[in-house]
Amino acid sequence: SKFMMPANLKGVLDKQVVGPSTEDLTASDFPLQSFNPKVQMPFKRVPGQNPRKVEVERKRRLYLSFDIAELLASKGIDSNQLMPRHYDPDNIPPIEETKDTVFPIYLPLQVFDNDEFDCRTPEEWISLGLEPGSSDRKPVPGKALLPTDDVLGHEDPKNHELIYEWVAVGVLDYDKETDLYLVHKTDKKGLVRDEEGRPILNGGITPEG
Repeated sequence: SKFMMPANLKGVLDKQVVGPSTEDLTASDFPLQSFNPKVQMPFKRVPGQNPRKVEVERKRRLYLSFDIAELLASKGIDSNQLMPRHYDPDNIPPIEETKDTVFPIYLPLQVFDNDEFDCRTPEEWISLGLEPGSSDRKPVPGKALLPTDDVLGHEDPKNHELIYEWVAVGVLDYDKETDLYLVHKTDKKGLVRDEEGRPILNGGITPEG
């Protein structure tokens, strides 16, 4: 009788809870390895040095504690002003209100982009969505400066009525010719889903194209 399993085995196992668990039960559309930072350390531990896994976990927690909007605000940078808008000579604010200049920002952010110190190439970032044993490429987590109004943002990205904010996105693909990323906003649960609630894989390309 010792080897006879009860009919409600799952219910019995669910009741056998010893205490709180450190297991992450949060549902996510991102692979676990996509959150790991790049660490320049040997895989074989050197005596007197921290193990590689410990260093990766420490940096991962450190990077997760940073917020790009707060970092920019601490330097006096308004994220909503980073996107150039249409020049409107009829609505130029007086010098007293602008504090520094009457001319609006007109240079795109890409002009100041510098990838010399990037720890990964764009192709390496995208490849973080590949999980071992799977042919599907999941999105990679990131932050993007996007308008809160998606409809008007697609029609006229430089409209004065738009408000730009740093939002959590899933990076789906990268275009080497235009040097642009294809991203999709996450929903309230932090998932990257299409209109029918299905996970977006392989840059949104379906078998039908």
